[in-house]
Amino acid sequence: MRVLVVEDDRDVARQVETTLRQAGYVVDLAHDGEEGGFLGESEPYDAVVLDLGLPVVDGLTILRRWREAGRDMPVLVLTARDTWREKVTGLRAGADDYLAKPFELEELLARLEALIRRAAGRASPVLEHGPLRVDPGTTRVTLHGNLVELTAFEFRTLSYLMHHHGKVISKTELTEHIYGQDFDRDSNVIEVLINRLRRKLGTALIKTHRGQGYQLVTPRDAS
Repeated sequence: MRVLVVEDDRDVARQVETTLRQAGYVVDLAHDGEEGGFLGESEPYDAVVLDLGLPVVDGLTILRRWREAGRDMPVLVLTARDTWREKVTGLRAGADDYLAKPFELEELLARLEALIRRAAGRASPVLEHGPLRVDPGTTRVTLHGNLVELTAFEFRTLSYLMHHHGKVISKTELTEHIYGQDFDRDSNVIEVLINRLRRKLGTALIKTHRGQGYQLVTPRDAS
């Protein structure tokens, strides 16, 4: 899953980035409102962590612009202004959740996981598909109760497919959501990752739709 962090305090941004990367996320950073606004408008993100007190363009303005443009990714707002009026203003501008500084990184991670889960229409923190279980919080994957060891990129690929179970996901969409903005999107690495997942999870769970993409299916739908 790919997350944009827009935060002008570089120490805070670095701490958030490290926490999210350790949890298996792809992270893009922006340190001012102009760059952050552009990335949020032009790149696909599964969620955004947005500071309100940004230089050049403030966070509320960016958020309003995104929503007016139809950008509907979940947005977790960060701010040092911990008043109820500021919270109401942020939520009415289109924020999905609100976290006041200083904050615990574990709380930020948990709130972000919840936002992504709700955006995918899921209530449970653990993703389940038949005998396959994926825990985004711990990056633990089991099949029939047995632990499956996945690389970071394999986990990101599987997690994205699990969040969008039943949907045909194009190679381009997968690439955009499991790699950062500087990745070579003409690479055949997605095919390699899918083949590795099939070797570890069985060939029946991921169906190829030629010219369209990949779909997580139940075995009876794999033909």
